[in-house]
Amino acid sequence: MSLTVATWNVNGIRARQAQFLEWLERDRPDVVCLQEIKASPAQLAEELCELNGYWCYWHGTGGYSGVSLHLRREVFPAEPRFEHPAFDLETRIVTATTTATAGDLVFASIYVPNGGKDFAAKMDFLRALERWAGEQEALGRRLILCGDMNVTRSDQDLHPKERKPFVIGQRPEEREVFAGLLAHGLVDVGRALEPDNDGLFTWWAPWRKMRERNIGWRIDYILASESLKPVSSKVLADVGTSDHAPVVAIFET
Repeated sequence: MSLTVATWNVNGIRARQAQFLEWLERDRPDVVCLQEIKASPAQLAEELCELNGYWCYWHGTGGYSGVSLHLRREVFPAEPRFEHPAFDLETRIVTATTTATAGDLVFASIYVPNGGKDFAAKMDFLRALERWAGEQEALGRRLILCGDMNVTRSDQDLHPKERKPFVIGQRPEEREVFAGLLAHGLVDVGRALEPDNDGLFTWWAPWRKMRERNIGWRIDYILASESLKPVSSKVLADVGTSDHAPVVAIFET
């Protein structure tokens, strides 16, 4: 049996509604995490609020951030417990806990602040996320954390033309906290399965055909507890018009 988990920064769900629904109907991931939805639940069309066959939680206020999390009812027949941790900032994290498989399994949809306007707030969020992951690990919970982390783990996660020391998203202090997050028993699924892929990117600046030329950054991740067994991970660079591409991983359960 397998579990398919997908994450996508849609850069505005209302602008990408048709693309999202078409992709969802085509691929039917078991878990779907969205970021930067830029909408409150009241602003969403009914077909988004009540996605066919999914438990849904939309967590946004209509500003530029916001996240959502969706679990397929066929796979998770009992309604998950949806929450947003105390360190939530500007509707940037929502979690779902399920006991459908052995032991608690916690999913999270995460949109880390970019940091361009307030780098200190970004670092505070990252540190709080690291502490929260440690708390979940101590409780014996398995984690699958998905989303736009706005941090490149290393220069390998940047096209050579995009490598600029001390630019936000590439700074040593950001990468250090990210490493601390992974130290709580988490695996970076995409890099674990493609350790030598120097062209593995998930975000491209929306100009000069950067996406077509694959001059990008890898800032969208699926991180999973070491006990989970990923068998594939793909970046769907041909899906949608967001500046981010969906990332999809499959786990054996």
